[in-house]
Amino acid sequence: MPTVTAEPAAPPARLYSPRLRAMTVGSVALVSLLAFEALAVGTAMPTVARSLDGLGLYALAFGGPFASGVIAMVVSGIWCDARGPRAPMWHGVAWFVAGLAVAGAAPTMGVLVAGRVVQGFGSGLLSVALYVIVGQAYPEELRRRVFAAFAAAWVVPSLVGPVLAGLIVEHLGWRWVFLAVPAVAVPAVLLIQPGLRALGGAPRGRAPDGALARIGWACGAGASAALLHHGGQQRGVLAAGLMGAALVGLLLCVPRLLPDGFLRAARGLPTVIGLRGFASAAFAGAEVVIPLMLSRERQFSPTAAGLVLTVGALSWSVGSWLQGRLRPPRSAATLPRAGLACVALGTAGVALALLPGVPVASAVLAWAVAGLGMGLLYPSLSVLTLALSAPEEQGRNSSALQLGDSLAAATVLALTGAVLATGAAPGPAHYAVTLAVAAGCALVGALLAGRVVVRPAVAG
Repeated sequence: MPTVTAEPAAPPARLYSPRLRAMTVGSVALVSLLAFEALAVGTAMPTVARSLDGLGLYALAFGGPFASGVIAMVVSGIWCDARGPRAPMWHGVAWFVAGLAVAGAAPTMGVLVAGRVVQGFGSGLLSVALYVIVGQAYPEELRRRVFAAFAAAWVVPSLVGPVLAGLIVEHLGWRWVFLAVPAVAVPAVLLIQPGLRALGGAPRGRAPDGALARIGWACGAGASAALLHHGGQQRGVLAAGLMGAALVGLLLCVPRLLPDGFLRAARGLPTVIGLRGFASAAFAGAEVVIPLMLSRERQFSPTAAGLVLTVGALSWSVGSWLQGRLRPPRSAATLPRAGLACVALGTAGVALALLPGVPVASAVLAWAVAGLGMGLLYPSLSVLTLALSAPEEQGRNSSALQLGDSLAAATVLALTGAVLATGAAPGPAHYAVTLAVAAGCALVGALLAGRVVVRPAVAG
C-alpha cells in the first residue's frame, strides 16, 4: 500500500513577511505622515496666520480641508469599488503633496487655505484606499494586526509632532511644516507600488448606480460640516443660526451616504459604523475639554495637562497591540463592547476630578482606561467592516466608516465649543455637561454593541 505524504502546513502569515513587508512599511509610513500633518498644522497655524495677516481665514484653514476630505472619502470609495485602490492611492498622494506644496509656498492666507483644501482632498482619497488595500492584500487573520499598526502609527506623531512642528517653526520657518512631508510621502507610496500592481488596476466594472448622487450628497455634507465648524467659532445668535443650519444639512445628507438602517441601528454593518461614530464622538468630546479643565480647575501647567493626553495616546497604542494578539473572541461584539465600556468609565472618571477631594491622579488613570478602550475597539470595528463587506463594496463601506467617524467627532466638537462659550468663562458645570455627553455617547454605543452580530436567517 503506497504511503501518502501529507502536504506541509503553510507557514503562518506575517505582516513583515517578504511578500508583505514593503506594503506594510509603506502603508504605516503614509498613516504616520497623515497623522503628523494633522497634528503639526495645529501647532504652526497661529504663526502662519500672523505671518500672512490671515486671522479672518483661520477657521477656514481647518474647516476647508475637513470638508474636502469628506467629499474625497465618498469619491475614493466609489473609485476603489469600480477600479481597485491603485488609482485612488496615487491620486491621493498627488493631491496631498500638491496641497502641501501650495500651502508651503503660499503668499497669502487665501492661497494657503486653497492648498489646505487640496491637501484635505488627498488625505480623504488616501485614507479610504488604505482600508481597501488591507481588505485585498492581507489575509483575514492579519487584518487586526494591520489596523493595530495603523493605530500605533498615530502615537509617535501625537507625542513628537507638536514639539517637532514648534522647533521647525522657530528654527526653519513655518513653511517647512508643509514642505518637508512630501520628501517622505513619495518614497512611502513607492514601497506600496509593487503590491498595488499585484492587486491589479484594470476596471472591475462600472461605477455603481447613484454614484453621482452620492458625490452630490457628499458635497452637501462637506459644506454642512464646514459651516458647523465655522459656526462653532462664533458667538450668540449668529453661532446658533449657523450651527442649526449646519446640523439640518448634516441630517439631510449624511444618512444617504451611510448604509440603510444606520439611523435605527440595524444589525451588522449599520451598527458597526454607528459604534465608530459614538466612540469617536465620545473620545474627541472629552479630549478637547480635559486640558482646559485640568489647567483651570486643578492648576495644571499646559505641559502637565498635555501629558495627560499623551497617556491616553500611549494606552490607545497598548490597546491596539493587545487586540491584535488576543485570540479572536467568540462573539464579534466582545471587543467593541469592552472598548466602549472602557471609554465610558474612563470619561466618567475624568469628570470626578472636578470634585476637590478626588486625587487628580485618578483623572490620569481614568483617561488611560479610555485610551485603552479606543485601542481595543477601533481596529476591531475596521476588521468587522471588511468582514461584512462584499469585495465590490469594500470601498463604499470603508468610506462610510470613516465618514461616520469624522462627522460624529466634528459635530460633538462644535457642540462642545458652543457649550464652553456660554457665559463669561467655562466653569465646572460646563465641563461636567460636556464630559457627561461624551460618556453618554460611549455608554449608548456599549449598549448597542451586540447588534454588530448578524443573526442567521431561520429557514421557514
